[in-house]
Amino acid sequence: MQPFHYSRPVSLAETIVSGTQKHSRNAEATATFLAGGTTLIDLMKLDVMRPSHVVDLNSSAREFSAIRFDGSTLRLGAFAKMATVADHPDVISHFPVIAQSLSLAASAQLRNMATLGGNLLQRTRCAYFRDPSWAACNKRSPGSGCAAIGGVNRQHAVLGTSKHCIATYHGDFAQALMALDAAIMLIGPDGARSMPFASLHLQPGNTPHLETSLRPGEIITEILVPDGPWTRRSRYVKVRDRQSYEFAVASVAVALALEGSMVTDVRIALGGLATTPWRAVDAEDLLRGRRLNEASATEAARTAFAGAVAQAHNAFKISVGQSAIVRALLETAAMEAHRG
Repeated sequence: MQPFHYSRPVSLAETIVSGTQKHSRNAEATATFLAGGTTLIDLMKLDVMRPSHVVDLNSSAREFSAIRFDGSTLRLGAFAKMATVADHPDVISHFPVIAQSLSLAASAQLRNMATLGGNLLQRTRCAYFRDPSWAACNKRSPGSGCAAIGGVNRQHAVLGTSKHCIATYHGDFAQALMALDAAIMLIGPDGARSMPFASLHLQPGNTPHLETSLRPGEIITEILVPDGPWTRRSRYVKVRDRQSYEFAVASVAVALALEGSMVTDVRIALGGLATTPWRAVDAEDLLRGRRLNEASATEAARTAFAGAVAQAHNAFKISVGQSAIVRALLETAAMEAHRG
C-alpha cells in the first residue's frame, strides 16, 4: 500500500471541497472517497488503486442512511448498510428482489460494513485487473491490452464486451435496481442532480478505464425505487460455484406483472454475465402480452443472449444464464400465484 493523505470532513460542503482538491504529492489526482471501505481498502492493499488523498465520508453523510417508503417510492440512503436494507420489513414485503440480492451478496461481515453506494461502485474481480504483475489491463493502464482475452477467462463477461475489455461487473444489488427502473441522487461541485440508475455504468467500448458517468467529486446520496404492480412479484436468482460468499456465474433479477398467466409487464436484469449491470430488453419485449410458461420463458432466455460473445473458457455461461432466466421467470410467476 502506498502512502496517502487521509481526511475526515465534518460537513457535506467540506466533503465536496476535499473531494475535488488536488493533493500536493500528485497534482493530477483528485481524492478517492471512502465509505464502507470493503472494496477500496482491498484494492489499495493490492496496489491496484493508489490514491494520494482518501476522504472518509462517514462523518458528513449520516443524513444519507435512512430507509423510507411512502407507498409510491422507496428511498434508500446510499450510506445505509447492505444488511440493514436486506432486513428492512418494507423492503422485504414490497421489494423482495432488493432484499434477496443484498442477502445473497458477500458475507454477513461484509454486509454489515458495506454501504449501498459503495456496493454499486465496486470494481471488477477480474484477476488480471487485480494483479498489477499483469501489465496488460486496459482498466488499470489504458492502451496496454487485455490479458483476459486469450487468457483464463472462465469468469468473464459474454455480454457488453469489446476487443479492449471483457471484465465482468460482479455486483448483485445493481441487477435489482436495473429491473426496478431505479434512479439515483447525486451531489457534487456543481450541485445536486439525478439520473436513471441504468445510466450510471459505462460499457467498456474503447475506454474500459471509464467505468461510470459520475463527474469528479460527485457522491451518490440516495437511491429511488418506484413502486409498481411488478415490485412485490420480484425475485433474484443467483447461480454460483458454491452456496456461500461467492460471486455469480450467472444471476437474474425478475420483476413481473401478470393477469392470470398473461404477462402485462416484465423486467429482466442479468448479473455475472456482462461488463455492466445488464437489462435484457429484447427478452422483455418478447414476453409482454404473452402467456408465461416454460416454452415462452425458454424463448425469452435465448433472445437475451442473441448478441453474446464467448471466449475460450466461458461459453458455458450462455446456457447457464439461459437456464437461470427460465428458472427466475417461472419461480416469480409461482410466487405470484402463492400470494393470490
